[in-house]
Amino acid sequence: MQSIFRTLGLSLLLASSVSAASLASAAAIEVRVQGVTATTGTVRVAICDKATFLKDCPYAASAPAKAGETVVTVNDVPPGTWAVLSFQDENDNGRLDRNALGIPKERYAFSRDARGRFGPPSFEDAAFVLREEKAVSYIKLR
Repeated sequence: MQSIFRTLGLSLLLASSVSAASLASAAAIEVRVQGVTATTGTVRVAICDKATFLKDCPYAASAPAKAGETVVTVNDVPPGTWAVLSFQDENDNGRLDRNALGIPKERYAFSRDARGRFGPPSFEDAAFVLREEKAVSYIKLR
């Protein structure tokens, strides 16, 4: 019985050490969103890995829209391969509005200026490797 508690305690200690190490190496990604057309709404940014791309991204942030360029910083992103998604939420409803055909009505963009032919780009087209403690990504809304 004591060995089970000792093993559990060691596991918790190890998990907290790994968690602290992950936070210590986490980065801030400064996303410079260009092509913001008006000062209405919010510029929203999400950072996704391959498993969460175009779904529920684990890291996100937003900032009030500023015509021209809006800077949004996403903190505590661990090193890895990521893609940035951004859009200008002009009506502040928290989602990318689409028309009846599913085509976005609000301006949006992906990292690496990735574009899809008949739909969104692939994760591979938008992906970049995050290694540093701070990174800057430039995105142009279309």
